Amino acid sequence: AGKDGAGKDGAAAAIGARAAEALPEIAPILADAVEAFPRAIQTQINIRRGTKELTLAVRVTSASTQQGGSDFVVTLDDITDLVTAQRTSAWADVARRIAHEIKNPLTPIQLSAERLKRKYGKHITFERDVFDQCTDTIVRQVDDIKRMVDEFASFARMPKARPVRDDLCDCMRQAFFLTRVAHNDVEMTLNLPEAPVFAVFDRRLLSQALTNIVKNAAEGIAAREDVAALDAKRIDISLGVRDGMAEIDVVDNGKGFPAFNRQRLLEPYMTTRAEGTGLGLPIVAKIIEDHGGRLELLDAPSGIGACVRLFIPLGEAGSAAGEGRARTS
Repeated sequence: AGKDGAGKDGAAAAIGARAAEALPEIAPILADAVEAFPRAIQTQINIRRGTKELTLAVRVTSASTQQGGSDFVVTLDDITDLVTAQRTSAWADVARRIAHEIKNPLTPIQLSAERLKRKYGKHITFERDVFDQCTDTIVRQVDDIKRMVDEFASFARMPKARPVRDDLCDCMRQAFFLTRVAHNDVEMTLNLPEAPVFAVFDRRLLSQALTNIVKNAAEGIAAREDVAALDAKRIDISLGVRDGMAEIDVVDNGKGFPAFNRQRLLEPYMTTRAEGTGLGLPIVAKIIEDHGGRLELLDAPSGIGACVRLFIPLGEAGSAAGEGRARTS
């Protein structure tokens, strides 16, 4: 855009108008570049298209033309994965320190409370129920803290995936059985191809990821304000094959994901639940990433609830799956 008789303001308006058609988020940056000419401008922006959010590094450089105008070159770099990896690495270090510092005194606290109850409980005649209630509270709260610390430690020490050729259908059946027993108040369905779907994956880690997603789905249903009015609490799990990738969907009719900053739920300690640690989805995302796949946070097809979609490469083994489906309830 040349600096003609309209001056800088005219150039800025022209640049902003054209940029707004393709990427409205960079229009203010280009206007700043005109004002700062010939100095380069560098910044970061977040853009949202549908449910997908990206972090872009934007750099605008400029130079004078022979005709006395000015040219601008805009460079956009997608640094979404880099920013996420940096945050995850930083939080992993924090989690490691938390787990180390907090876990050590927990066992002595719990053992001391249990010993007090055993040794002195029978000798207390005044307000014995208060004594029992206090010692039980100590033991219970220590167990809760241990659980959170274990999640911190698990996140900090994420084991490296050891993938082998295995049947995804069989893995999902086993995970489905365990989660159905754990959440017997939720109506769950499992939809699998009739033939095996072979891929290269770590069965233990993938089972952990599926269990975690179903647990989140059940908690999302329980968090609905009108949960008592639901005809049924539902979680539908399905497996399909598309473009050389296994596609796993976990759909619920819970409260769903927030419309804004949805991708930040994949960052450590970002949670929308009062009792959540914010580590479940980051652990799942790390597991899927180690398998060369990706994770998407979507709305349920019905518009009510959430859908977590996992993509896992089938690898050279390919898939023996047919188009038919076997439904297990």
